[in-house]
Amino acid sequence: MKRLIVNADDFGLHAAVNRGIAAGHSGGIITSASLMASGEAFDDAVGIAGKYPLLGVGVHLALVGGGKPVLPPKSIPSLLNEQGLFFSGHPDFLKRYFAGRINLLEVELELTAQVEKVCAAGISPSHFDSHQHLHALPGIFAIVGKLAEQFNVHAIRRPAEPVLYFGGSRTSAGRIAGRTGLSLLSAWTMRKAMMGGLTATDHFYGMLSGGRMNETELQELIAALPEGSTEIMTHPGLDGEVLSRDYNWGYHWEEELQALTSPILRELINNRAIRLISFREL
Repeated sequence: MKRLIVNADDFGLHAAVNRGIAAGHSGGIITSASLMASGEAFDDAVGIAGKYPLLGVGVHLALVGGGKPVLPPKSIPSLLNEQGLFFSGHPDFLKRYFAGRINLLEVELELTAQVEKVCAAGISPSHFDSHQHLHALPGIFAIVGKLAEQFNVHAIRRPAEPVLYFGGSRTSAGRIAGRTGLSLLSAWTMRKAMMGGLTATDHFYGMLSGGRMNETELQELIAALPEGSTEIMTHPGLDGEVLSRDYNWGYHWEEELQALTSPILRELINNRAIRLISFREL
């Protein structure tokens, strides 16, 4: 049996992202979303989630991205820059992490606060994943596994895209190298966790094409979908001009949304007897 989770990341980041996710779920193939407790549009996302009970909602744990933490900055200084914000991206974080300058107790405190905020909003998380996949790091993954047990969360993203998959969009050698390293790290880090009771999809796609997933690539992925369970990570949104102004990530939010709402994809899924699910159904 082929089962597919189409997950939209960054739920709560911005109202335009939230509206894109809602449109991609109500009129497309999105089955799951990852909610950022630290996102500026968190409350708006919670309201949208309440309108769509079939949308699985997990926690998008954040330690980078330039946003504000949930906890007071003075309580987690090793995780923040001089402005009291998360470091903009994983390179800055990783330099500090491998130099021993990231306090893992502070990581646990902040991530716990993020999960507590989601739960306090009335959402029972379907799964955990993280912004820029930092939960794959060994020390951080141990914390996330502990939180999964504490909050009764049974599913987690395993961002291990096949190393011989090169996607349908142009990408750089650096991005391929980073994807390959992360995929191998994820496979190693999470094997023990899978044996300990956590579950994840059998397959994962969307890393090389993160923020640039188009209809052609989605068609190719779905047409060749392997047996078992698969997660496809996406980043839909509306008002791409506004989002590109606020987040210099090079994402094609509107193009991804158009692809995810294509009737051709829905027909392809139906014709191939692929079952759309969320992490709740793993």
